Amino acid sequence: MSNVATHGKADLAQPEACRPDTLDTLANAWRARSTGGLSPAAGLLAWYDWALHLSLSPGKQRSLIEKGLHKQQRLARYALRVASAHDCPTCIEPLEQDRRFAAPAWQQWPFNVIHQGFLLQQQWWHNATTGVRGVSRHHENMVTFAGRQWLDMWSPSNFIWTNPEVLHAITQSGGANLWRGAMNFLEDARRLALDDAPAGVEGFEVGKDVAVTPGKVVFRNHLVELIQYSPTTPDVHAEPVLIVPSWIMKYYILDLSPHNSMVKYLVDQGHTVFILSWKNPTAADRDLGLEDYRWLGVMDALDAVTAIVPERKVQAVGYCLGGTLLAIAAAAMARDGDERLQSLTLLASETDFRESGEIALFIDDSQLAWLEAGMWDKGYLDGKQMAGAFQMLNSRDLIWSRRVREYLLGERQTFNDLMAWNADVTRMPYRMHSEYLRRLYLDNDLAEGRYRVGGRPVALADIEVPMFIVGTVRDHVAPWPSVYKMHLLSDAELTFVLTSGGHNAGVVSEPGHPRRSFQIATRAAGDRYIDPQLWRAETPMNEGSWWPAWQQWLAQRSAWRVAPPAMGGTQAPLGDAPGTYVAMR
Repeated sequence: MSNVATHGKADLAQPEACRPDTLDTLANAWRARSTGGLSPAAGLLAWYDWALHLSLSPGKQRSLIEKGLHKQQRLARYALRVASAHDCPTCIEPLEQDRRFAAPAWQQWPFNVIHQGFLLQQQWWHNATTGVRGVSRHHENMVTFAGRQWLDMWSPSNFIWTNPEVLHAITQSGGANLWRGAMNFLEDARRLALDDAPAGVEGFEVGKDVAVTPGKVVFRNHLVELIQYSPTTPDVHAEPVLIVPSWIMKYYILDLSPHNSMVKYLVDQGHTVFILSWKNPTAADRDLGLEDYRWLGVMDALDAVTAIVPERKVQAVGYCLGGTLLAIAAAAMARDGDERLQSLTLLASETDFRESGEIALFIDDSQLAWLEAGMWDKGYLDGKQMAGAFQMLNSRDLIWSRRVREYLLGERQTFNDLMAWNADVTRMPYRMHSEYLRRLYLDNDLAEGRYRVGGRPVALADIEVPMFIVGTVRDHVAPWPSVYKMHLLSDAELTFVLTSGGHNAGVVSEPGHPRRSFQIATRAAGDRYIDPQLWRAETPMNEGSWWPAWQQWLAQRSAWRVAPPAMGGTQAPLGDAPGTYVAMR
């Protein structure tokens, strides 16, 4: 049962404008099964917008013809030079993140000419799909993305006869690499058909290999379990830490192996740590909304924490979507005079969604109507469908390069705890996900003051507690300039960290992790705004993990150290960590 019944806080009545015709919904749900939930109308509208405006732009057409001829000439000159000399300068360099042609073998003839021709073609298509006057930005991004997906599919690195690394492996092994690759393919196909986890996951069992920090489940309701971790120090900071992870995937991204567990790190530094473990919803939970997640998740957990550690304020931490929900809860608490928060930390969490990166390609009215129809049919969004969408955002590395390595080179990638966690997908209820995408992503209600809690709007500007905000340089889910926008939404004291890595690996950045760096600066309450690019240019770089700086920030906002609180307070714990909800498939 949702908190609608237990709390009476949410109104389940769907607005008239949002009630789809049942026949239309059934038809779209049936079609969505064959398209993977992607709206063909959205794609066609984007293509038509681009193609029509391009056809009406003779200047752009002439420019593309000239660029194409110029690139052909450059490639021809390069081919002639490399045929008679070595170490010739290339026509074009790959993008920094493109490692497909990094091996020395790609500099040998004819593979140097082949991959240079591909990169020039890739550049030309980028020119063709961008800068066409009159095309909406959303449609331009969609066409550019589709073009990149198509080109990544036909990259010379994906085929045996145009990939020198594969040919070398065949020569060295007598073709054994292709045999191993075929076995890898058959194994993956078998697991996919049986809906089994990917090969390698079995080495990372939850509660045995990952999520092993000792603790107890001290609270449980229909949607969450609350875990309190056992202290490892004789005394602890007075103010407890409550972590609200995203319910997209499982909570233990923050409690992986002991060496890279954020939870363990905080506990070892003398913090009393609580974390939410979200239930994996089923079709029966289709009507759970964002308000249910706020009440059953954040507010019920906050009540439980303050009962276990009474007369202490809470240092609240939110990761990804959990951070967005926590920001909503904090704004509502500030509006209503609830002063139980000592500080607010948001890790790779967006609160303004106007520049949400390439994930916005999948979010417009047409796409959401299609997605909602598919969810309406099941009652939830399947986790594998969502994982597939995230893979498409970086198909070059997550799809094609992986297939080359495992199926053509016959090399299984070494599985790690983060990869195992990434394979442990979750579902999301129909209503919650629809509200999340429409109210936050599409309409940007939270940043623009229209998001309503308890029938009244909330404003992030009402939050006055100190904030610690973390963005990651290569985040394709919550781009760091979007995360940085909290500077525009609040005048409270704000410490911002920009760390190396992506959405997950940038957050899981434990001390000792090689090749890590970060920038950090604090804006005092009421100080003037600095734009993100200027901030990045002027803020010094620090080597290593950002965790110690954050831990010190938390410690500075704790009054003193006290004896550790009893596990569960006056209530007996319900069981050992990691609990039961994390095991739900």
